[in-house]
Amino acid sequence: MSTSSVSAAKTAPTAGGGRKKLTLPWILLIIAGGLALVSVVRLISGANDLTSVGQVSGALQLAVPIGLAGLGGLWAERAGVVNIGLEGMMILGTWFGAWAGYQWGPWTGVVFGIVGGALGGLLHAIITVTFNVNHIVSGVAVNILAVGMTQYLSNYTFNEEPGGSSKQSPRIDPITDITVPGLSDWMADLQAKHWFLVSDLAGVIGGLVTGLSLLTVVALLLIPGTWWVLWRTSFGLRLRSCGENPTAAESLGVNVYKYKYIAVVVSGGLAGLGGAFLAIVSTGIYQEGQTGGRGYIGLAAMIFGNWMPGGMALGAGLFGFTDSLKLRGGAENVHAMLLLLAILLVAAMAWQLYKKKYVQAGVAAAFAVLLFVWYSLTDEVPSQFVDAAPYVTTLLVLALSAQRLRMPKADGLPYRKGQGK
Repeated sequence: MSTSSVSAAKTAPTAGGGRKKLTLPWILLIIAGGLALVSVVRLISGANDLTSVGQVSGALQLAVPIGLAGLGGLWAERAGVVNIGLEGMMILGTWFGAWAGYQWGPWTGVVFGIVGGALGGLLHAIITVTFNVNHIVSGVAVNILAVGMTQYLSNYTFNEEPGGSSKQSPRIDPITDITVPGLSDWMADLQAKHWFLVSDLAGVIGGLVTGLSLLTVVALLLIPGTWWVLWRTSFGLRLRSCGENPTAAESLGVNVYKYKYIAVVVSGGLAGLGGAFLAIVSTGIYQEGQTGGRGYIGLAAMIFGNWMPGGMALGAGLFGFTDSLKLRGGAENVHAMLLLLAILLVAAMAWQLYKKKYVQAGVAAAFAVLLFVWYSLTDEVPSQFVDAAPYVTTLLVLALSAQRLRMPKADGLPYRKGQGK
């Protein structure tokens, strides 16, 4: 691709009817507004643990694997390859990360986890890019293969080790945690005062400076790193052109196969890193089935974020926060979230009325009333709903955000070299 072509593509208007991108100021504004709303709900409901240091720290730890899987999906789909196999690549990352981690240390486990996921990505790339198999079929096959492969390998490795079995690994040494002395205690004291917004902000900052794993820092840096590579380099421009119009990209000299392969292998490596995080940081041990569908939720976070790193990070944070509610305070915290959902639906109703979409506004109003009544007449929610809250949130977020989504134009479409001639 020539320099003039790159410059022209950078200055060309974005597709999708001129819809504004989710820029950093908007992301910060959304976070601030969400924090203020959660603070109001906390004061009304009395669920003071909603934004505690422990809650935020737990939410971050739960959000990181989802976010890494979402980043992996973003790399693949920006190059035009749908990666349903993220779950299987995460599974490979958990196994390889644990296998190497308990023998040679946690950082070696991290490297092997990335390699394990990348191997899954390479397999997916061979099937979809070279042999042009349907991307969904290939992804499902990778998921099934990863489950069977790790079960088989566990029988011949972990089962023979002290503290291991056919379903789990021996204990893995932890990665160093970071706590900022002084600031951590100050934020904990401020959060304990339960002031409006100030204590909530202190809880968020405290969660980011207390017991933060070094691998979490690496994962957080990968978000702006991905944005810079894909949107500020000629390499990223070429890769994204393969997901928008591979025929046009080929006509400009881009090796479409090469970029698709790179994107899908990186995708698998990021998902494998998420799996290694689960085994090494979150639990300190490999357990069969520990990914728990996080690869699919990561894909949902990527879709919610409109195939952009910042939006994907917001989605991963939302799902991680919802998941952490059931671990701390359980039914009480989820009960408070009923009030939050009701308020959000009222806001959605007002927005739909402004846009003169009366049917959608009526549906939002009906559900808001139901949630207000449910919240008012109960003190807690059933335990089954607490367990299902992260998955219900996934469905609700995707349903509400579907109107503004724009996937890469050639995402999932078959491509053969020279097809445009």
